[in-house]
Amino acid sequence: MLDNFWFNVQYGINHVLDLDGYDHVLFLMVLAVPYLFKDWKRVLLLVSVFTLGHTLSLVLASYGIVSVNGSLVEFLIPVTILITAIYNVFTAGKKERNSKISLLFFSTLFFGLIHGLGFAREFKMFAGQSQNRLELLIEFALGIEIAQIIIVFVVLFIGFLCQTIFRFSRRDWVMVLSSIVIGLVIPMIIHSELLN
Repeated sequence: MLDNFWFNVQYGINHVLDLDGYDHVLFLMVLAVPYLFKDWKRVLLLVSVFTLGHTLSLVLASYGIVSVNGSLVEFLIPVTILITAIYNVFTAGKKERNSKISLLFFSTLFFGLIHGLGFAREFKMFAGQSQNRLELLIEFALGIEIAQIIIVFVVLFIGFLCQTIFRFSRRDWVMVLSSIVIGLVIPMIIHSELLN
């Protein structure tokens, strides 16, 4: 029982940290880059909103309630990363991020929903005919949350080093990392099946 629990949690962790699917990591980078360690509650809330969206769409897809064209989903994933990175570029150094509900929360939830749909087919194969599909989903979501917290911590730590040791301004750090991500996702969009 405990072995199954850890296996499912590890599966969620590996899903996020899979280098072949680095889109997940790119989104978490642009999600976390505008923040400092002191903003950890807000970042944790954003990460949890993503996990909620991801899990919700996995539930809907794995029970056959929702079905979306895979090519469309694979196109929308990098588009959502691009929107978030561009949002960072245009809001770098501005105070608006402290508002209670922002575009970032909605794009985070949307990305979670889309990414969950993108993973639904693989999850169905993983779950098979399991009677405990909901339990499996919860354990998988826990693994996703753990991996995301690790990535966000690394991004915040590197940001801390760049801003304290290398004297990057917070605005420059956000601009540089967001611009790198923009450069990485544009080819993903161009080469998506939907556009070819």
